[in-house]
Amino acid sequence: MAAPRRDTRGIVDAAELFARVRFRRREPAEPLRPYLEHYWLIDWDLPEPYASQVVPHPSVNIVFQRYAGQDPLGFGEVAGIGLDLFTQKLEGRGRVCGIQFRPGGFRPFAPERALTSLTGERIPLHTVFPTVDAATIPSVLDPTDEDARVAALDAFLLGLGPRPDPQADLAMALVDRIRGDRAIRHVGDFARAEGMTVRALQRLFAAYVGVGPKWIILRYRIHEALSRAEASGPVDWAALAADLGYADQAHLIRDFTATVGVPPTTYATTTYATTTH
Repeated sequence: MAAPRRDTRGIVDAAELFARVRFRRREPAEPLRPYLEHYWLIDWDLPEPYASQVVPHPSVNIVFQRYAGQDPLGFGEVAGIGLDLFTQKLEGRGRVCGIQFRPGGFRPFAPERALTSLTGERIPLHTVFPTVDAATIPSVLDPTDEDARVAALDAFLLGLGPRPDPQADLAMALVDRIRGDRAIRHVGDFARAEGMTVRALQRLFAAYVGVGPKWIILRYRIHEALSRAEASGPVDWAALAADLGYADQAHLIRDFTATVGVPPTTYATTTYATTTH
């Protein structure tokens, strides 16, 4: 696996977020790398409330978190793939230590669960992993030393004992191809290229990823559009729509607006104004 991603795809107004919180990505222990994208760590101490927003990746996350005014010990949960824009209010002091799995990479840790059962859900950690020790949450959240937090995340996951699964490996590889190849636009063509029927591909994604291949193609399109909108300079939206496989600019605008909440031109203008003043 490559080092943790450095891009900000999916983070709405990433520059504003990074100005308010300490955000880092860290690499897991070597035996865990086939299954994980990375760990993500956030700490904040804010004089006034701030709402962060993310267009979620097609990934399951395990999240250890501690917020001002809530349980001082913190809590853990399994967050399935978010279908909609995710908003989290941050205020006072707090800390989050997250584990982002590769799409398809969570199933080896919970082999009895079809991933569609987690999609759109946020489930207490002990509900999904009843044998997890209660001391796990403070062991992750308490250390001031970042390396100690990473070591605690490693110990937690290694203790779950992921089971090798060729179908999980296949699902991860197929999603990686979709993410890396913008020429993949139609599920039927993709399935044939991979020597699968559309139905077999859909069943694999339902069981091991949690959403269908068409949804993933569309989500990565929105991530690309969001990234382009945050770049400096004007965007040729008609050309971008064509690059991303949309029939026309109107379809891109519709999907972007439905996901992010504002049209891409409005988002680009607002983000540019924020980063230049």
